[in-house]
Amino acid sequence: MSLFYEFDEVDSFTVGTRGQPGERVFYLQARSDEQRVTIKCEKQQVAAIAQYLRRVLADLPPPEDRPMSATFELLEPLEPAFILGPVGLGYDRGNDRVLVQLEQVGELDEQGEPLEDEDRGHVRLYVSRGQAAAFCEHADGVIEAGRPPCRWCGNPMDPDTHDCPRMN
Repeated sequence: MSLFYEFDEVDSFTVGTRGQPGERVFYLQARSDEQRVTIKCEKQQVAAIAQYLRRVLADLPPPEDRPMSATFELLEPLEPAFILGPVGLGYDRGNDRVLVQLEQVGELDEQGEPLEDEDRGHVRLYVSRGQAAAFCEHADGVIEAGRPPCRWCGNPMDPDTHDCPRMN
């Protein structure tokens, strides 16, 4: 049986990391009252979610509500329900909420296609426009807190050494 979480309204939808730059592990977390789900993900997935949320928000009126920054902290213990795979976004006009669907990464067959009968974890949550906008801003800060890019090649620079392909 797969894990399924549904949040009609969330107190918090956030992203955070554990570890040092270059070795960070990214987590998404949604909370509502006493219910909480944590999902392990990749930095590129966080950036893509923020990018697509911005596209959804661009077609809507500016948000009036903004969550407090304290709601962006990840709550311990960090026990991921699953590793993130496909993501879906939408907008519920009737409730003025942004829909975020997060699905567990699936197993692939020999041809690299997803297995059809696989039972995967799934999270469906609805966030306000303000929460979505705040998530985007917070995600930008989390992503930028990593290793700085090399000014010549754009690749992330390690603190101790950087073998720049453009300088060789």
